[in-house]
Amino acid sequence: MRLYVALITLSLIWGMSFYFIKVMVEGIGPWGIVFVRCTLGALTLAIIILIQKKKIDWKSMPLKSLAIVGVTNALIPWGLIAISETRISSALASMVNATTPIFTSIIGVLIFGLALTIRQWAGVLIGFVGIFFLIDLNIAQLFQEDLIGMGTMILAAVCYGFSSQYTKRHLQGVSVMVIALMTLLTGALGSLVIMALTDSFFPIQQMMSWDSLFAMIGLGVFGSGLAYLLFYYMIQEGSAEFATLVTYLVPITAMFWGWFLLSESIPPLAIGGLILIFAGVFLSSRKGQRGQEPLSQESL
Repeated sequence: MRLYVALITLSLIWGMSFYFIKVMVEGIGPWGIVFVRCTLGALTLAIIILIQKKKIDWKSMPLKSLAIVGVTNALIPWGLIAISETRISSALASMVNATTPIFTSIIGVLIFGLALTIRQWAGVLIGFVGIFFLIDLNIAQLFQEDLIGMGTMILAAVCYGFSSQYTKRHLQGVSVMVIALMTLLTGALGSLVIMALTDSFFPIQQMMSWDSLFAMIGLGVFGSGLAYLLFYYMIQEGSAEFATLVTYLVPITAMFWGWFLLSESIPPLAIGGLILIFAGVFLSSRKGQRGQEPLSQESL
């Protein structure tokens, strides 16, 4: 029962992350969002590590690989997601994010030399058909006002797919807490550098409203810090397969939050598209032998 409570709670937290991004993006910008959520998330995990008095041998850590995961699992995709939500609804962004396991399979074949079965390839194709249903079969829409919104969201899913495969290949023996902390620290530092280079620092007064403070706490402390603990709790007490079920629930909870809190409309064919994506994810993520599927660590 506790595992299912954790699963539902995590899906609600990550589903609401899209709402938090929507609230904050106009005030502090995409890279400001990345900096805030990574910094608060890292502080949350650091406090937990200090309370638990865990000792980490940093000298033995593969810092280069950890930095690559931080860039591809937080810095770039979170920035892209924030950019996408300036153009498309939070509900649509969350549904496109559900294609992440599909891109994980494709990247596994193209870059990491993995082999897919016919069933898995069928899942990839079904998932892509589902994307077109999300935009009401209006293919021209991809090349008009939503090109940036859809494109950046798809690129974020590609980053997550690469990061998942890379983590499986290069960070097998590293503590999940260390991976999470270094991911957030890399994202915080990287976004700070980007803001400095682009002169896009956000004014502090933009963060002083109650809505912004609520969104920062929700996105940073819960969506980027405590969410990792729930995710890893489900892995440890259940299984990796059980934990990744959250991927299926996040678009549903995000659509609910977008409708409930932002009065966002849901495209008529969105439910059908979502079902197709879920079917594609299910088929493309099926593996012939245990232990071959990389653990996905994406979060919103």
